[in-house]
Amino acid sequence: MSASAAVILVLAVGTYAFRLVGPALHGRVELPARVRGLLSAGAVVLLVALLATGALTEAGGFAGWARPAGVLVGAVLAWRRAPFAVVVLGAALTTAGLRALGVA
Repeated sequence: MSASAAVILVLAVGTYAFRLVGPALHGRVELPARVRGLLSAGAVVLLVALLATGALTEAGGFAGWARPAGVLVGAVLAWRRAPFAVVVLGAALTTAGLRALGVA
């Protein structure tokens, strides 16, 4: 067995084990309210970090101003509870429009 196959196998077993832990411990472990709050805040922080890296970087450098502007428009539309299609189209049209105007 090659090293790559072994790593993939270990990751697969670990992922499956994580998926089993939830149903197996359901009702047996009670997390304090503070821990639940911290886990919720941690999930939000991870999502914001993913959004920031996806919106601001490309190939290890700054992605330019068009993409962050499109993400900002999409975020505002989502915050205003616009339909999903409107959010996606608004973000895409903003980015495309700025790029058509020469904004990188």
